[in-house]
Amino acid sequence: MSGIIGVLALQGGVVEHLAHLAALGLPARRVRQAADFEGLTGLILPGGESTCLSRLLRRYGLDREIAAGLRAGLKLWGTCAGAILLAREVVGETASLGLMDIRVQRNAFGSQLDSFNRTLQVPAVAPEPIPLTFIRAPKILRLGTAVSPLLEIDDYCAAAEDRDILVTVFHPELTPSLAFHRYFAGKCGIPLPPREDVPADWQADSWVDYAPIPCHPRHAAGGAGRGRSAG
Repeated sequence: MSGIIGVLALQGGVVEHLAHLAALGLPARRVRQAADFEGLTGLILPGGESTCLSRLLRRYGLDREIAAGLRAGLKLWGTCAGAILLAREVVGETASLGLMDIRVQRNAFGSQLDSFNRTLQVPAVAPEPIPLTFIRAPKILRLGTAVSPLLEIDDYCAAAEDRDILVTVFHPELTPSLAFHRYFAGKCGIPLPPREDVPADWQADSWVDYAPIPCHPRHAAGGAGRGRSAG
């Protein structure tokens, strides 16, 4: 196995993604500065607060590093707020990185209280149903011609990919399933043997409430715990 997967560690769900990568035995690294991109095969842009993350990316020049990395072959995965950052079009707002030809709508389901869980089949990702956690989730409303849907629900797309980028509007790192992290590893050229990893006693309400955290420089180091919002 070769390659390192980074997790953007400015704000949001950093620790949970690192834990899932560790459970798969994947080498991983927190990414906070330009030097942290050295040797990366893939980069996860986690859920958090998209406006705050966009501001921090510009402040530390990481928006340019991510764009340059993509041009050099770096694979990207945006979860929830990360998907918003990667979108070329954001309803009613100026796009941030604009690296994927999709149109998204922030907080498309309502407030924190409207967060929910689903368990659905995503055949391209895993043979078994996958638990999905939506917290202040966006919706993907349009896909460019080079973008393929992985999961469509009702009138929106919940997961999509192009050759180099994966986006999910939900939080795979907040469930016990490793399926999407395994799938991203494969996209990065790090194949792993498939296996069932969702405990039989996992329930749809097994997630906990996540409260918003302020956008302030002292919160710029992705920490553990329950204080983070999504989308």
